[in-house]
Amino acid sequence: MPLVTVTHSPAPRQVLEQSLQLPDGATVADALRACGLRLPEGAGVGVWGRQADVDHALREGDRVEVYRSLLVDPKVARRERFKRQGARAAGLFAGRRPGAKPGY
Repeated sequence: MPLVTVTHSPAPRQVLEQSLQLPDGATVADALRACGLRLPEGAGVGVWGRQADVDHALREGDRVEVYRSLLVDPKVARRERFKRQGARAAGLFAGRRPGAKPGY
């Protein structure tokens, strides 16, 4: 009977984790059903950070992850944040010491 962990994030900055003892030959769908989760529309699942189908067979120690769909493309969000902060307040050299040489 493999022991697996099911992890999901119902809201930003909130992660819930549940350990389950499942029968041999259990799948991702069985793990989700056992912890009472339904796969939201547009969400994906994975095992240890790799995309997986709901019929993927689980092994001892596997970590099942339920992924929420993105609300905003990360590249677009970064561009918008950079526009709001300005070039001097963001980036690699934003936290530079006063009087330091440019680039250090």
